[in-house]
Amino acid sequence: MDLPLSRALVPRLEWMPRAGSTNEVLVLAGSGPSAAAWPAFSVVATDDQVSGRGRLGRSWSAPAGKALAVSVLLRPRVDTALWGTLPLLAGAAVRRAVEAVLAGAVVPGSVVPGSVVPGAVVPGAVLPGHPVALKWPNDVLIGSLKVSGILGELLPDARGLVIGAGINLTLAADELPVPTATSLSLAGAAVASVGVDAVLSAYLRELSALFGAWSDAGGSARDSGLLDELAATSATLGRAVRVELPGGLVHTGTARAIDDDGRLVVDADDGTPLVVAAGDVTHLRLRDG
Repeated sequence: MDLPLSRALVPRLEWMPRAGSTNEVLVLAGSGPSAAAWPAFSVVATDDQVSGRGRLGRSWSAPAGKALAVSVLLRPRVDTALWGTLPLLAGAAVRRAVEAVLAGAVVPGSVVPGSVVPGAVVPGAVLPGHPVALKWPNDVLIGSLKVSGILGELLPDARGLVIGAGINLTLAADELPVPTATSLSLAGAAVASVGVDAVLSAYLRELSALFGAWSDAGGSARDSGLLDELAATSATLGRAVRVELPGGLVHTGTARAIDDDGRLVVDADDGTPLVVAAGDVTHLRLRDG
């Protein structure tokens, strides 16, 4: 696949007609004997991923040609202790891209820096009735329905990490894996807006911008403005939530904040202080305050 918009944004992009898991491919490539040939922001992508993985070991799949699976190799030059917010950063990048696509922002002949390229993404406001938000830690929602999920994986040599994203492009209602999912086309995106190159380039552009700001701030989610963006676009904060922690322990409470490390701060109903680094969060209902 050609992908001129996307290829112009990254040093290496490998398109696979079919892949088991793009994350698995890039983790092996980015840490193997040819790792030097895979610089930061190398990309592996496909629209036919047959063994995709989600959070907590869940499987992720979609009919061939109907969803984008993309993995990006990041090699941050800050302390690894700060890398935990990067999957949330990637979620913010997908959210921005989805918002632009739903706004009908993919316009043939649109101007991008230095050139006129068919299908470029230009700024726009999200369609009424289709708010795009983030469900902690890294699901992207259109309304209350999931259109994308993110999975980060550390390289075995700890010299970088791979961020994988799955974005539902043109799945019909009867092709959705669960009733709580949606696709860009079902949400009303223009047909021209959901082509692989348009969506992928929109995501890569936003990821590059957010990662650049994060890096310039020394890996600080707060100083880079990432925490403010996560809070402003969160569908989780202020909600009653059910949190299932690794090991099966369950708490309910109200999600109050995302801390500097990207963890969810919950006011538990039983009064137990709860800061969640990893867990399965279910939205229960909106609460005031």
